[in-house]
Amino acid sequence: MSFFEKLYDEHENAKVRFIGFIANDVRYDIGIVYSNMFFGKPLVICMQSNQCILLDRQDVLYPNQLKYLCKLKSDEEAMKLADYLSDLLPHPSIEESYD
Repeated sequence: MSFFEKLYDEHENAKVRFIGFIANDVRYDIGIVYSNMFFGKPLVICMQSNQCILLDRQDVLYPNQLKYLCKLKSDEEAMKLADYLSDLLPHPSIEESYD
């Protein structure tokens, strides 16, 4: 008897973008996996912290998530990163297909 109940098992060719940049002596290495899963929210991965989170443009209005994701020291750093990422992430109301 199986102890697990399968919720989903999907295969997808996803669009992935890797971005590395420096701002105020802080290095960022970010991966963004654009997927049709998870209500169209991309998976944002911070390579330094080994953390990931699902984000869209609406979510970056709350930079505490980014502060945790990238283990940032200040709210100011998180707000600057949020501003940068907002141009790379889709709006939550827009139905996009990343095929």
